Amino acid sequence: MNLRYLGRKGPTNVLAFPLSEGEPEFLGEIVISMETAAREAKRAGIGREERVAELLIHGILHLWGYDHRDRREARAMNRRAQEILKAIKSPKSSVLRLPSVELGINRSG
Repeated sequence: MNLRYLGRKGPTNVLAFPLSEGEPEFLGEIVISMETAAREAKRAGIGREERVAELLIHGILHLWGYDHRDRREARAMNRRAQEILKAIKSPKSSVLRLPSVELGINRSG
């Protein structure tokens, strides 16, 4: 998918596809490579579900217009991602809570 949509060789962890501006009720679509996410989680010493949450937020930020083409943009995007992660993590639950949305995370892997 990375080669087909971005012209880049090798695997990617997340792709975000904004929908047309004519459909304001839909932000876009996010594709996460579970294989890549699992590999990155293991390398980082975190759970797969935590890495998937990070990638989901990364994809959402892309759909909101954030990017990381240079260091300034990357810092701003990373700072916002960390703010969102901190706000939605719930230590007593396996569910990430977003305003009016619950994302069930499979705890089996």
